[in-house]
Amino acid sequence: METKINKILRSWPSGTVALSSWLEEMEVSRQLQQSYQSTDWIASIGHGAFRRPGDAVDWLGGLYAIQKQAHLNIHVGGRTALGLLGQAHYLELNPQAIQLFSPRNVNLPTWFKNYDWGAKLQLRHTDFLPPHVGLVDVESKLFTVRASSAARAIMECLYLAPDTFDLMEAYQIMEGLDALRPIIVQQLLEQCRSIKVKRLFLFMAEQAGHAWVRHLDRSQIEIGHGKRSLVPGGVYVPKYQITVPRELVKL
Repeated sequence: METKINKILRSWPSGTVALSSWLEEMEVSRQLQQSYQSTDWIASIGHGAFRRPGDAVDWLGGLYAIQKQAHLNIHVGGRTALGLLGQAHYLELNPQAIQLFSPRNVNLPTWFKNYDWGAKLQLRHTDFLPPHVGLVDVESKLFTVRASSAARAIMECLYLAPDTFDLMEAYQIMEGLDALRPIIVQQLLEQCRSIKVKRLFLFMAEQAGHAWVRHLDRSQIEIGHGKRSLVPGGVYVPKYQITVPRELVKL
């Protein structure tokens, strides 16, 4: 008969973190968890979080536990999501910063924040998009994590621009997004609460000449009123009432 620990290991994907709360759901009491730890069946990486002994876990394996076991509404977004999807302007083999997004009332667990993942964590609390719209499952080794689709990810980049994300890099990414699905883009733009993001997204998509732009129903996308200056000394775009870097305007 299979031992309890073998049943646990069968349900525990390699490369991921197991939370104490999940182990309890698997009928492993806190006392038994301590016993497993003392006999090297599991190894602690922080309060209430474990890895398999000898198993290398990265931040994706930690995020797996946050999403699938703690059920916290935190997802990979922005440039990091684009990198996972192969859509970033340049590939970051060893990203210096990991961009995560969540609603304003959701925070990272202490064990995740305190563990050395080899990269800086950036959790952005935003509500400019609904928390469950435009997300996809991304495979990593033997498990999946929830991340922004390419359409949502570029909108998250634009949300951070120009203060913490370069507008030219955002446009270079947009140029490569020629296969976005209009139905997903439409849904995101209709539910997006940021006028800046919607104006920039539509302007950049038009500048890039993407065919999917023609399939959007502009009458259902509210882009507000009034001028928005995003950069000093830029060029004013009357159609979208925004001032953008001169390099973005094709003469």
